[in-house]
Amino acid sequence: MKKLISTALAFAAITMALPAAAQFAKPEDAIKYRKNALFVMQQNYARVAGMAAGRVPFDAKVAADSAANAEFVSKLPWAGFGEGTDKGDTKAKAEIWTDKAKFDDYAQKMQAEMGKLNAAAKTGSLDAIKAAVGAVNGSCKACHDAFRS
Repeated sequence: MKKLISTALAFAAITMALPAAAQFAKPEDAIKYRKNALFVMQQNYARVAGMAAGRVPFDAKVAADSAANAEFVSKLPWAGFGEGTDKGDTKAKAEIWTDKAKFDDYAQKMQAEMGKLNAAAKTGSLDAIKAAVGAVNGSCKACHDAFRS
């Protein structure tokens, strides 16, 4: 029994120690993953932003669901920015890898703003959503200006 437990613990430790980038067979797979995650996040966010801007009729449930989805997906793309993913079909600037700390900081700020948007959307208050949308827009723009070509 001890041998089985030791083997299971060793396997778990090895599995958890693998870098996130190891989940991708090729750099192109990581690029596709991050682009798709960013697309899904943007689509959900755009529904809420459209309501905040008055371009789409306000629906509190759709706003809350979309904001929750956007917040969840905002945590996913970053594993796709691993080694070797700076080339290929991507708009990512080299600065992502040369100034990784700043890039990671911008990503964390955007995730935090998505969390605030999710909280605002749960209230059902369009005014609260509008304020949160402005903050998300600012965090997205800052990162795109610095790290997207």
